[in-house]
Amino acid sequence: MQEDTLTPKLLFAALRRLDGLLERAVAAAEAAYGSRAAADPYRGLYIARDDIDRLLVREPGIPLLAGGAPDSPDAPTHLPSVLWLQRRFTLSAFDLDVILIALAPEIDLRYERLYAYLQDDVTRRRPSVDLILNLLCATPDAKFHARTRFLPDAPLVRHQLLQLLPDGGPGRPVLLSRPVQLDESLVRQLLGHGHSHGHGYLDARLDAFARIARPNTELASTSLPSDDRNALGALLADVDRRPVRLYLQGPSGLGQERIAQSVATTLGVSLLSADLRDLPVMALEFRATAMLLCREAHLRGAVLYLDGVDALRAEDRSAQWRLLSTELTQRPVNVVLTGERAWTCLAAAADAAPADVATLKLCAPEFAIRRDAWSQHMVPGSLPDTALDALAGRFRLTAGQIAAAAASARAQATLRTLVKGSSEPARLDEVFAAARNQSTHNLGTLARKMEPHYCWDDIILPADQVQLLREICNQVTHRELVFGRWGFDRKLSLGKGLNVLFSGPPGTGKTMAAEVIAKELRLDLFKIDLSQVVSKYIGETEKNLNRIFSEARSTNAILFFDEADALFGKRSEVRDAHDRYANIEIAYLLQKMEEYDGVSILATNLRQNLDLAFTRRLNFTVDFPFPDEYSRLLIWRSVWPSDTPLDPALDLDFVARQFKLSGGSIKNVAIGAAFLAAEDGTAIATAHVLRATRREFQKMGKTVSSAEFGGYADLAALAHERAS
Repeated sequence: MQEDTLTPKLLFAALRRLDGLLERAVAAAEAAYGSRAAADPYRGLYIARDDIDRLLVREPGIPLLAGGAPDSPDAPTHLPSVLWLQRRFTLSAFDLDVILIALAPEIDLRYERLYAYLQDDVTRRRPSVDLILNLLCATPDAKFHARTRFLPDAPLVRHQLLQLLPDGGPGRPVLLSRPVQLDESLVRQLLGHGHSHGHGYLDARLDAFARIARPNTELASTSLPSDDRNALGALLADVDRRPVRLYLQGPSGLGQERIAQSVATTLGVSLLSADLRDLPVMALEFRATAMLLCREAHLRGAVLYLDGVDALRAEDRSAQWRLLSTELTQRPVNVVLTGERAWTCLAAAADAAPADVATLKLCAPEFAIRRDAWSQHMVPGSLPDTALDALAGRFRLTAGQIAAAAASARAQATLRTLVKGSSEPARLDEVFAAARNQSTHNLGTLARKMEPHYCWDDIILPADQVQLLREICNQVTHRELVFGRWGFDRKLSLGKGLNVLFSGPPGTGKTMAAEVIAKELRLDLFKIDLSQVVSKYIGETEKNLNRIFSEARSTNAILFFDEADALFGKRSEVRDAHDRYANIEIAYLLQKMEEYDGVSILATNLRQNLDLAFTRRLNFTVDFPFPDEYSRLLIWRSVWPSDTPLDPALDLDFVARQFKLSGGSIKNVAIGAAFLAAEDGTAIATAHVLRATRREFQKMGKTVSSAEFGGYADLAALAHERAS
């Protein structure tokens, strides 16, 4: 049984005491309203002269019904099962009686009729402040002082446990005439309807912003180092003396929510989670939502987990950050917050001390921990040591993510072998795919995920360029050996990532090479068009770049920046404001590249526009030359899929020798020729290739003379005639 739930036995006993109080109040009402009041069918709908005379002779402040003092045996107190409510919100015995009086109609509608009778108005079915004071106060002095329990700073009102409704009359509502109503969440909590299948029903106003659950995550299962786990354990052990206020500093994807779950599990309570980036931006809506979140956590005794604190650090949202700080410091709520920037203590008010917030700096688990986790969760012997090294080295996953990836790979293997009726361990490609799926990909509209299809046999480049591409892959493969075991990581503060420049004319294989590397390393590949990132508005380019690199830190992916000429041109002398900001953008990009630990590939058509300040920060520069005749022939031979029908007389040697096309253009010609052959219902012949070649040159704005077709001039003329 939840400590915050009223059992039916206790609840009905309390209501019977309330019934006794109301019974005496009804008797007092007959004297107050006149002996004929009970028989008057229109009582409460009009005011008679006799009523006026009785009101005039009554002493001011006398409780009309005089039901009994709050501390008398007649008052409906004694609710031991909700003493938690009294402790948590600093409520008085009077406040608990108010809660019971307001709760009664939620259980039995007869109380609405009783309250209407006692208030001499059939339309007033909710208890008003005046009715409650009349029921619970025996003297004018007691009634005068008890009304302070309904002021804005009183616990019931300040914590939004009780709502003072408008009285429906014109003008400013009088406090005594305002009906009261319990907050919906408190009603559910008291009646035991706040929990279902281990989690709670949230306040409907929070459904779009938050979720609540009862986690079962042990502190030992988090990715925290042992020293941090011990420190957190000590902090949680001291929760009775002071609330837990914990800030997890670090990029997303490091198991922050799992740590918050372990905090709730250790304390034996629920976890109420919300992303601050999803909360309303408008001040009034934000204030209402923030207050509800804090009140809901306080009401349930739950740990409040707030992700994305940095969203409130911007200048235009500083007021919201202070408001949230005020709410958190005014309520003894256990809270876990996350963000990337260092914690900044903010006082709840100008004259208040800042909240005492403990900070844990999060880092990705070390290589050895990641490798042990992979070894632990995979079928023993199913993966060689080199594969475990590759998984641990290329994917900076938490222990929980590794466990989830291993489970996903096992499920995929089961699905694959289900038809065979046998059981096989997960294949390496299935494990890598599961690991990629565990990485967070939030690059949004600034990047497009590419599916690598090309392998080493598909790319045609000079031997030295191919060797450079293989060396790039080798640096990723042996990163842990060099940086970890050989100690280079301790020597370098920046520049531990891999920054590569691909330069060359369009269509020479830069994008294909990026796909080859991604396929070889089994990493996701994201293509970013820098022409879409660069903005004419000052500061917007930096924001876009920061967003890309911030999100990329948790993707474990290769970033391929296309159209780099949009930003990476030769830095100019400062002649005007535009030049100055252009140089700032380039400097900012160089800074983010040095801070980034992953693989970034930049593609440019004009290497000559790059200056030394940029190129010296690169690990590799790979030039993609325009293909010579031999390279073009190799491209022509490899461009056709194995199932494509080719005419035995197709003269690829002539086409490669005669037409100087890049690899990208050759691909376009091959596809065009295939469609022409499909239309003719024949295999791809030289005529189809020549016709498609003419179209490709036309697309580039070039004309081809008949003489360039050599011995195939007749075929070319026929192709031109058919095209016309």
